[in-house]
Amino acid sequence: MSHTAHIRSHRKPRRSTPKISVRAGVAGGVLSTLAVAGAAGAANAAEPVTQTVELPTLTADLATQVAQSADATQQAAANYELQAERDSAAAKAAKQAKSDLADAKKKAEATKKAEAARRAAAERAASRSAERTTLSASASASTGTSTSTSTSTATGSAAAVIAFVKAQIGDAYVSGGTGPNSWDCSGLVQAAFKQVGVSLPRVSQDQSTAGTQVSLSNLQPGDILYWGGAGSAYHVGVYVGDGMFVGAQNPSTGVVEKPLSYDPPTGAVRVL
Repeated sequence: MSHTAHIRSHRKPRRSTPKISVRAGVAGGVLSTLAVAGAAGAANAAEPVTQTVELPTLTADLATQVAQSADATQQAAANYELQAERDSAAAKAAKQAKSDLADAKKKAEATKKAEAARRAAAERAASRSAERTTLSASASASTGTSTSTSTSTATGSAAAVIAFVKAQIGDAYVSGGTGPNSWDCSGLVQAAFKQVGVSLPRVSQDQSTAGTQVSLSNLQPGDILYWGGAGSAYHVGVYVGDGMFVGAQNPSTGVVEKPLSYDPPTGAVRVL
Protein backbone atom coordinates (compact mmCIF):
# COMPACT_ATOMS: atom_id res chain seq x y z
CA MET A 1 0.00 0.00 0.00
CA SER A 2 1.38 3.33 -0.97
CA HIS A 3 2.11 5.87 1.69
CA THR A 4 0.15 8.37 -0.19
CA ALA A 5 -2.84 6.29 -0.56
CA HIS A 6 -4.63 7.90 2.31
CA ILE A 7 -4.08 11.38 1.10
CA ARG A 8 -6.91 12.91 -1.06
CA SER A 9 -6.05 14.20 -4.43
CA HIS A 10 -6.23 17.93 -4.90
CA ARG A 11 -7.33 17.53 -8.55
CA LYS A 12 -10.80 18.51 -9.41
CA PRO A 13 -12.74 15.46 -10.08
CA ARG A 14 -13.68 14.77 -13.71
CA ARG A 15 -17.11 15.63 -14.77
CA SER A 16 -19.19 12.70 -15.21
CA THR A 17 -20.25 11.58 -18.70
CA PRO A 18 -23.96 11.94 -18.01
CA LYS A 19 -23.62 15.65 -17.25
CA ILE A 20 -21.65 16.19 -20.39
CA SER A 21 -24.30 14.40 -22.38
CA VAL A 22 -27.01 16.46 -20.81
CA ARG A 23 -25.25 19.65 -21.65
CA ALA A 24 -24.63 18.49 -25.19
CA GLY A 25 -28.29 17.65 -25.56
CA VAL A 26 -29.29 21.05 -24.30
CA ALA A 27 -26.94 22.69 -26.70
CA GLY A 28 -28.24 20.55 -29.52
CA GLY A 29 -31.80 21.43 -28.61
CA VAL A 30 -30.98 25.09 -28.60
CA LEU A 31 -29.32 24.77 -31.95
CA SER A 32 -32.28 22.79 -33.28
CA THR A 33 -34.64 25.43 -32.01
CA LEU A 34 -32.59 28.12 -33.65
CA ALA A 35 -32.52 26.10 -36.87
CA VAL A 36 -36.30 25.65 -36.81
CA ALA A 37 -36.80 29.34 -36.08
CA GLY A 38 -34.45 30.21 -38.92
CA ALA A 39 -36.27 27.90 -41.25
CA ALA A 40 -39.57 29.39 -40.20
CA GLY A 41 -38.22 32.88 -40.73
CA ALA A 42 -36.89 31.87 -44.05
CA ALA A 43 -40.27 30.41 -44.96
CA ASN A 44 -42.05 33.59 -43.86
CA ALA A 45 -39.62 35.67 -45.81
CA ALA A 46 -40.29 33.54 -48.93
CA GLU A 47 -44.07 34.13 -49.00
CA PRO A 48 -43.94 37.43 -50.97
CA VAL A 49 -41.76 35.64 -53.54
CA THR A 50 -44.46 32.97 -53.94
CA GLN A 51 -47.13 35.66 -54.50
CA THR A 52 -44.94 37.42 -57.03
CA VAL A 53 -44.56 34.16 -58.95
CA GLU A 54 -48.35 33.57 -59.06
CA LEU A 55 -49.16 37.13 -60.39
CA PRO A 56 -47.99 36.46 -63.97
CA THR A 57 -50.26 33.40 -64.05
CA LEU A 58 -53.29 35.51 -63.10
CA THR A 59 -52.32 38.20 -65.64
CA ALA A 60 -52.02 35.59 -68.41
CA ASP A 61 -55.48 34.22 -67.60
CA LEU A 62 -56.96 37.72 -67.72
CA ALA A 63 -55.27 38.42 -71.07
CA THR A 64 -56.69 35.18 -72.44
CA GLN A 65 -60.19 36.13 -71.30
CA VAL A 66 -59.82 39.61 -72.85
CA ALA A 67 -58.62 38.07 -76.13
CA GLN A 68 -61.53 35.62 -76.13
CA SER A 69 -63.96 38.48 -75.46
CA ALA A 70 -62.45 40.49 -78.33
CA ASP A 71 -62.78 37.50 -80.65
CA ALA A 72 -66.41 37.07 -79.64
CA THR A 73 -67.06 40.77 -80.26
CA GLN A 74 -65.47 40.60 -83.71
CA GLN A 75 -67.47 37.50 -84.56
CA ALA A 76 -70.70 39.19 -83.44
CA ALA A 77 -69.83 42.24 -85.56
CA ALA A 78 -69.10 40.01 -88.56
CA ASN A 79 -72.39 38.18 -88.08
CA TYR A 80 -74.25 41.50 -87.83
CA GLU A 81 -72.59 42.80 -91.00
CA LEU A 82 -73.44 39.57 -92.84
CA GLN A 83 -77.06 39.78 -91.70
CA ALA A 84 -77.21 43.43 -92.79
CA GLU A 85 -75.89 42.46 -96.24
CA ARG A 86 -78.49 39.69 -96.48
CA ASP A 87 -81.28 42.07 -95.46
CA SER A 88 -80.09 44.63 -98.02
CA ALA A 89 -79.97 42.00 -100.76
CA ALA A 90 -83.46 40.82 -99.85
CA ALA A 91 -84.78 44.38 -99.93
CA LYS A 92 -83.21 44.99 -103.35
CA ALA A 93 -84.67 41.75 -104.67
CA ALA A 94 -88.12 42.68 -103.39
CA LYS A 95 -87.85 46.14 -104.95
CA GLN A 96 -86.75 44.67 -108.29
CA ALA A 97 -89.60 42.15 -108.20
CA LYS A 98 -92.07 44.97 -107.54
CA SER A 99 -90.62 46.98 -110.44
CA ASP A 100 -90.77 43.96 -112.76
CA LEU A 101 -94.40 43.36 -111.78
CA ALA A 102 -95.27 47.00 -112.49
CA ASP A 103 -93.56 46.78 -115.90
CA ALA A 104 -95.42 43.58 -116.69
CA LYS A 105 -98.72 45.22 -115.79
CA LYS A 106 -97.93 48.23 -117.98
CA LYS A 107 -97.07 45.98 -120.91
CA ALA A 108 -100.25 44.01 -120.40
CA GLU A 109 -102.29 47.23 -120.32
CA ALA A 110 -100.56 48.50 -123.47
CA THR A 111 -101.24 45.21 -125.24
CA LYS A 112 -104.86 45.34 -124.13
CA LYS A 113 -105.26 48.92 -125.37
CA ALA A 114 -103.61 48.09 -128.70
CA GLU A 115 -105.95 45.14 -129.17
CA ALA A 116 -108.95 47.31 -128.31
CA ALA A 117 -107.79 49.97 -130.80
CA ARG A 118 -107.35 47.32 -133.49
CA ARG A 119 -110.83 45.98 -132.91
CA ALA A 120 -112.29 49.49 -132.92
CA ALA A 121 -110.54 50.25 -136.20
CA ALA A 122 -111.87 47.03 -137.71
CA GLU A 123 -115.38 47.88 -136.53
CA ARG A 124 -115.11 51.39 -137.99
CA ALA A 125 -113.92 49.99 -141.29
CA ALA A 126 -116.82 47.54 -141.39
CA SER A 127 -119.25 50.33 -140.47
CA ARG A 128 -117.89 52.60 -143.18
CA SER A 129 -118.21 49.86 -145.76
CA ALA A 130 -121.81 49.23 -144.75
CA GLU A 131 -122.64 52.93 -144.82
CA ARG A 132 -121.11 53.32 -148.27
CA THR A 133 -123.33 50.56 -149.58
CA THR A 134 -126.39 52.11 -147.92
CA LEU A 135 -125.56 55.59 -149.19
CA SER A 136 -125.07 54.42 -152.76
CA ALA A 137 -128.33 52.50 -152.73
CA SER A 138 -130.17 55.46 -151.20
CA ALA A 139 -128.81 57.91 -153.74
CA SER A 140 -129.70 55.65 -156.65
CA ALA A 141 -133.23 55.12 -155.36
CA SER A 142 -133.94 58.78 -154.73
CA THR A 143 -132.46 60.35 -157.87
CA GLY A 144 -131.69 57.52 -160.23
CA THR A 145 -128.40 59.29 -161.02
CA SER A 146 -125.11 59.91 -159.35
CA THR A 147 -124.80 62.61 -156.74
CA SER A 148 -124.51 66.06 -158.30
CA THR A 149 -122.16 68.67 -156.89
CA SER A 150 -121.38 72.27 -157.53
CA THR A 151 -118.46 72.96 -159.83
CA SER A 152 -118.33 76.69 -159.17
CA THR A 153 -114.98 78.22 -158.40
CA ALA A 154 -114.49 78.94 -154.68
CA THR A 155 -113.97 82.53 -153.60
CA GLY A 156 -113.23 84.41 -150.39
CA SER A 157 -113.00 82.35 -147.20
CA ALA A 158 -113.88 79.09 -148.97
CA ALA A 159 -110.98 79.60 -151.37
CA ALA A 160 -108.58 80.13 -148.44
CA VAL A 161 -109.81 76.96 -146.72
CA ILE A 162 -109.40 74.94 -149.90
CA ALA A 163 -105.94 76.35 -150.56
CA PHE A 164 -104.86 75.36 -147.07
CA VAL A 165 -106.04 71.75 -147.23
CA LYS A 166 -104.59 71.25 -150.71
CA ALA A 167 -101.26 72.55 -149.47
CA GLN A 168 -101.17 69.69 -146.92
CA ILE A 169 -101.67 66.92 -149.50
CA GLY A 170 -98.94 64.33 -148.97
CA ASP A 171 -98.56 64.99 -145.23
CA ALA A 172 -98.67 62.02 -142.89
CA TYR A 173 -101.75 60.84 -141.03
CA VAL A 174 -101.18 60.57 -137.28
CA SER A 175 -103.96 59.99 -134.77
CA GLY A 176 -104.30 63.17 -132.72
CA GLY A 177 -102.14 65.12 -135.18
CA THR A 178 -102.77 68.85 -135.52
CA GLY A 179 -99.90 69.80 -137.87
CA PRO A 180 -97.85 71.28 -139.18
CA ASN A 181 -96.59 68.14 -140.97
CA SER A 182 -98.93 65.42 -139.70
CA TRP A 183 -102.69 65.41 -139.15
CA ASP A 184 -105.73 63.42 -138.28
CA CYS A 185 -108.98 64.13 -140.14
CA SER A 186 -110.53 66.58 -137.67
CA GLY A 187 -107.17 68.23 -136.91
CA LEU A 188 -106.77 69.13 -140.59
CA VAL A 189 -110.33 70.52 -140.88
CA GLN A 190 -110.01 72.55 -137.69
CA ALA A 191 -106.70 74.08 -138.82
CA ALA A 192 -108.09 74.90 -142.29
CA PHE A 193 -111.04 76.88 -140.95
CA LYS A 194 -108.87 78.56 -138.35
CA GLN A 195 -107.11 80.28 -141.28
CA VAL A 196 -110.29 82.29 -141.96
CA GLY A 197 -111.16 82.95 -138.32
CA VAL A 198 -113.68 80.13 -137.85
CA SER A 199 -113.21 78.21 -134.60
CA LEU A 200 -114.34 74.60 -134.93
CA PRO A 201 -114.55 71.86 -132.28
CA ARG A 202 -111.58 69.50 -132.16
CA VAL A 203 -113.24 66.14 -132.93
CA SER A 204 -115.22 64.89 -135.91
CA GLN A 205 -118.35 64.10 -133.88
CA ASP A 206 -118.72 67.77 -132.92
CA GLN A 207 -117.62 69.10 -136.31
CA SER A 208 -120.43 67.14 -138.01
CA THR A 209 -122.97 69.40 -136.22
CA ALA A 210 -120.97 72.64 -136.22
CA GLY A 211 -122.91 74.34 -139.05
CA THR A 212 -126.02 74.01 -141.19
CA GLN A 213 -126.77 70.57 -142.57
CA VAL A 214 -126.80 70.48 -146.40
CA SER A 215 -127.65 67.68 -148.82
CA LEU A 216 -124.94 65.93 -150.78
CA SER A 217 -126.72 67.05 -153.97
CA ASN A 218 -126.19 70.71 -153.08
CA LEU A 219 -122.57 70.83 -151.99
CA GLN A 220 -120.46 73.96 -152.31
CA PRO A 221 -116.67 74.27 -152.12
CA GLY A 222 -115.65 74.71 -148.50
CA ASP A 223 -118.43 72.52 -147.04
CA ILE A 224 -117.42 70.02 -144.35
CA LEU A 225 -118.11 66.39 -145.29
CA TYR A 226 -118.65 63.78 -142.59
CA TRP A 227 -118.87 60.01 -142.47
CA GLY A 228 -121.17 58.37 -139.94
CA GLY A 229 -124.15 59.92 -138.21
CA ALA A 230 -124.43 63.64 -137.47
CA GLY A 231 -123.08 64.01 -133.94
CA SER A 232 -121.42 60.59 -134.07
CA ALA A 233 -119.26 60.97 -137.16
CA TYR A 234 -116.00 59.04 -137.24
CA HIS A 235 -114.39 60.92 -140.15
CA VAL A 236 -114.48 64.40 -141.77
CA GLY A 237 -113.02 66.12 -144.83
CA VAL A 238 -113.41 69.30 -146.92
CA TYR A 239 -115.26 69.45 -150.24
CA VAL A 240 -113.07 71.33 -152.76
CA GLY A 241 -115.42 71.34 -155.77
CA ASP A 242 -115.65 69.39 -159.02
CA GLY A 243 -116.76 66.28 -157.12
CA MET A 244 -113.51 66.13 -155.14
CA PHE A 245 -112.64 66.29 -151.44
CA VAL A 246 -109.44 66.57 -149.40
CA GLY A 247 -109.00 64.72 -146.13
CA ALA A 248 -106.49 63.06 -143.81
CA GLN A 249 -107.69 59.55 -144.56
CA ASN A 250 -105.55 57.01 -142.71
CA PRO A 251 -101.94 56.08 -141.90
CA SER A 252 -101.56 54.33 -145.27
CA THR A 253 -102.59 57.22 -147.51
CA GLY A 254 -102.02 60.32 -145.36
CA VAL A 255 -103.62 63.54 -146.64
CA VAL A 256 -105.10 62.97 -150.11
CA GLU A 257 -107.47 64.49 -152.68
CA LYS A 258 -110.05 61.97 -153.89
CA PRO A 259 -113.37 61.91 -155.74
CA LEU A 260 -116.52 61.48 -153.68
CA SER A 261 -117.00 58.06 -155.27
CA TYR A 262 -113.75 56.92 -153.61
CA ASP A 263 -115.41 57.12 -150.21
CA PRO A 264 -118.97 58.51 -150.37
CA PRO A 265 -119.72 60.72 -147.34
CA THR A 266 -122.82 60.43 -145.19
CA GLY A 267 -123.62 64.13 -144.95
CA ALA A 268 -122.29 67.67 -144.97
CA VAL A 269 -122.45 70.91 -142.99
CA ARG A 270 -121.84 74.49 -144.13
CA VAL A 271 -120.09 76.97 -141.84
CA LEU A 272 -119.13 79.69 -144.37
